[in-house]
Amino acid sequence: MKSSTPELLPLLKQYFGFTSFRPLQEEIIRDSLAGKDTFALLPTGGGKSLCFQLPALVREGLTVVVSPLIALMKDQVDALQAGGVPATFLNSSLAAGEGRQRLRGLHNGEFRLLYAAPERLMLSGFLEDLQRWNVRLIAVDEAHCISEWGHDFRPEYRQIADLRKLFPNVPFMALTATATGRVREDIISHLKLREPSCYVASFNRPNLTYRVIAKNKPYDQLLNFLRARPKESGIVYCMSRKSTERVAANLSEDGVKAKPYHAGLTPKERSEHQELFLRDDVRVICATIAFGMGINKPNVRFVVHYDLPKNIEGYYQETGRAGRDGLPGECVLLFSAGDAVKQTMFIDEKPNPQERQIAREQLQQMVHYAECANCRHSELLAYFGEKFGVPNCGACDNCLSPRATFDGTLAAQKFLSCVYRIREKNGFGVGLNHVVEVLTGASTEKIRKWDHAQLSTYGIGKEYSRPEWAAIGRELVRLGFLRQTSEKFSVLELTNEGRTALKERRKITLTKPAVAPETHVHHVGEITCDEVLFEHLRALRKKLADERDVPAYIIFSDVALRQMARNYPESERDFARISGIGEKKLREFGDIFLGEIAAHLQTNARQIFADDSFTAPAAPPPLSRSSLGDSARETMRRFRSGQSIEQIVRERQVTTGTILGHIAEGIERGEPVAMEKFFTAEEQKKVAAAFVRNGFGNLTAVFESLGGKIDYGRLRVFRAAANARRG
Repeated sequence: MKSSTPELLPLLKQYFGFTSFRPLQEEIIRDSLAGKDTFALLPTGGGKSLCFQLPALVREGLTVVVSPLIALMKDQVDALQAGGVPATFLNSSLAAGEGRQRLRGLHNGEFRLLYAAPERLMLSGFLEDLQRWNVRLIAVDEAHCISEWGHDFRPEYRQIADLRKLFPNVPFMALTATATGRVREDIISHLKLREPSCYVASFNRPNLTYRVIAKNKPYDQLLNFLRARPKESGIVYCMSRKSTERVAANLSEDGVKAKPYHAGLTPKERSEHQELFLRDDVRVICATIAFGMGINKPNVRFVVHYDLPKNIEGYYQETGRAGRDGLPGECVLLFSAGDAVKQTMFIDEKPNPQERQIAREQLQQMVHYAECANCRHSELLAYFGEKFGVPNCGACDNCLSPRATFDGTLAAQKFLSCVYRIREKNGFGVGLNHVVEVLTGASTEKIRKWDHAQLSTYGIGKEYSRPEWAAIGRELVRLGFLRQTSEKFSVLELTNEGRTALKERRKITLTKPAVAPETHVHHVGEITCDEVLFEHLRALRKKLADERDVPAYIIFSDVALRQMARNYPESERDFARISGIGEKKLREFGDIFLGEIAAHLQTNARQIFADDSFTAPAAPPPLSRSSLGDSARETMRRFRSGQSIEQIVRERQVTTGTILGHIAEGIERGEPVAMEKFFTAEEQKKVAAAFVRNGFGNLTAVFESLGGKIDYGRLRVFRAAANARRG
């Protein structure tokens, strides 16, 4: 390779402050300057932007950069202008006068780089302008957006290929940080790149440490993680807009400066929050995937995925925003198989069958990554077609603390045999959940319909729980003994290797799944339930509430929905036992909700829960304030600000008992509350004596011994304060 010549290095130093190129940058730049089409796959932080920015300074004319996000355009143009590079962007964020001023500058040849979205470029009037502006290079940033197999497919990117007809002699450059072999082929094909020079850098980011943690009370896990790093900044990725706002608000209340970022905020709000983060005025951004593309903040020290990402490409790109300065960065994924269930529900709502299939495949790959026991760096590189030559990376949880393995031959034999017996009996395969239900002896509609209780494998797997069997099944897929299809009705099939292992009783070593630590503290009001059914019931409640133009809690409370999702009522008599259901609600909503529950049980096994007692223990250990629920947080915020109980009840439109329950919960989690606000000195003596006589676990006896003169809500507050002192 020819050494760097003076015309590149002085410009590199003058405008960007570097004295040498990163891997592949110089080769890409020289090919572009020679008029060749180029494809560049450089990992996040690998210096993609310089590959088209420096050539724009070497030659006369305009370099047009196709960019998908307003934030990305502004960030890069701000950085270029700060370095003295004449660059601009055109998008919908500009006022009319400002846009006209920039167009005049382009007509006068004042700029070397123009950033624009594909929709703007393809407007007929704008295309005519482009032809007059001496375009010398068209660079397509985030080029994976052109592929439906990419993690951020955008149909409007497909139109970019039309520029080839208008600019037949202008070289194209396609750049991306994440692309599998299939996506690379798509990019080259759809952009009609002509015999391009292709450059693919290593995907390895050795300065990043990857960890996957079993999700259990995720907010507490996140807060503990952040408190251990009080001076570091980072990004927390959440699945929904609502969760970004909730997590950011809770963090701010707990002393961690945080802001939300999502597409539902106004452009002004997004810009302000981004600026606060870039300037370190806020150290945590809680964001959807709308945040981060092209953000050049070098000192992002951590990226936490609060929810399961949809695919590995997106996960890799988002984690790549940590440690862009080359210093260590931490990447933490809070994983729960339940998140995959939620993602699947969203996928099933996609109208396009092809999109559904692609999304299912990508989600399966993401779950496999989260559950695998292999080196995380090796797994990520393998996904992108690169081999990792080191046996132990020293920078992931699986290498630093290898998971325990066990002889899983018997478990594997049972699972593989069950898959075989089902297909042998019916002539078709079934999904992973159904296999688990057969192994654990469930009695579902499908098992009865297909007579699967008569299979020899029915009920032979009761030594493991359903989640444990599901994890075993997924590992058998990863090991190649089973294949999981990605069609609408995803089914398991034995592979040739699986048949051989089953026939020869081959020894199979399995990995003990990473499990969330057991929690010995029962939160006040917590009700364990079937989370999938609960989400269905919430959606039904929302629909009914919208039809009646009332808040959702007017229909049923969350407590009621959770009890439904725990007890599975099948008759009006059962339904009437649910908390908060009177005659009118039974008449108006009983049949609707009973129908929803029955429909759920036709395709899902009935879950069995421990017969928990929901009364508080006599003297629970003190709980961290971080465990306080969102609604209780709001009550405590108002109470601390001086609002009376009556005022809070009126403004929040809930019962006095609910508000007092929130305050009791706050006290148990360390909130200082003066008992004088609830009791006279004489009352405190009487209540204390009643608890001593009757015990702290028997609230009814205390209430009755006081002649019903002090309500249950205040008694709960007193008990919480006493327990907090004793704890």
